[in-house]
Amino acid sequence: MRLLFLLAVFTFNIAVFGQRNGLEKGRKGDVYFYWGWNLSGYTPSTITFTGENYDFSLEKVSARNRPSPLDAKIYLSPTKFTIPQYNFRLGYFINDTYNISFGIDHMKYVMVSYQDTRIDGNIENTNTVHDGVYANEPITITPDFLKFEHTDGLNYLNIELRRLDEINSNNKFSFKVVSGVGAGLIVPRTNVTLMNYERYDEFNIAGFGVAIMGGLYFEMFQRVFIQFEAKTGYINLPNVRTTHDKIDRAKQDFCFLQVNAVLGVKLFGKKSL
Repeated sequence: MRLLFLLAVFTFNIAVFGQRNGLEKGRKGDVYFYWGWNLSGYTPSTITFTGENYDFSLEKVSARNRPSPLDAKIYLSPTKFTIPQYNFRLGYFINDTYNISFGIDHMKYVMVSYQDTRIDGNIENTNTVHDGVYANEPITITPDFLKFEHTDGLNYLNIELRRLDEINSNNKFSFKVVSGVGAGLIVPRTNVTLMNYERYDEFNIAGFGVAIMGGLYFEMFQRVFIQFEAKTGYINLPNVRTTHDKIDRAKQDFCFLQVNAVLGVKLFGKKSL
């Protein structure tokens, strides 16, 4: 949480700093595209599972991301490039300062196995050793009890309003800061194995997210740019599918921190001045 707070302050400072600088002219109408990759982190969350034979919560469950190995055969492959944790964005400058964009932040969320937590609620008629009534009792999350991952992935489909401000530029290169705020839907493909239920792994609209971001932008030859971003936000998932039975659900909410490196291009529009 401290990291999330510091990032929020950092993003605010970037926005204020950028507003104190002169605005670059001539960007209105520009369209850009970028693609890149991310590392992400998540705060612990309470996950509640409900179904015909169970209604229980696991407290302060920890999770991590799952970055792909640094292998060109994965990142540059036309058939595998969407496997890593990626970021896609398409944006349009509504004036010389602000742009509105649609993006997909493809993160991966993996619950840590064999972690110790507490369980509260009841499980019955599952014909497993986990049947029982629990009153905030300690438990170790073993694979035979629960596997829980948003690994294909924790997909944040979002609309953002971003601001771009120049720090320094010449005819060939320019250095800028970017800041923004956005919101959107979370459409995970959640991989769940719960006790003796059949594994479930399908896409589903599970909830929503909101986020703020800040970053550094380096443009080359008024066309290509490299951008480094930090993004933090809140995700609420009240509708996670856990089995093939539609009444079986899970819910959770948590904060996330994301660090991105992206490569972009101006598709069309005026040349920067």
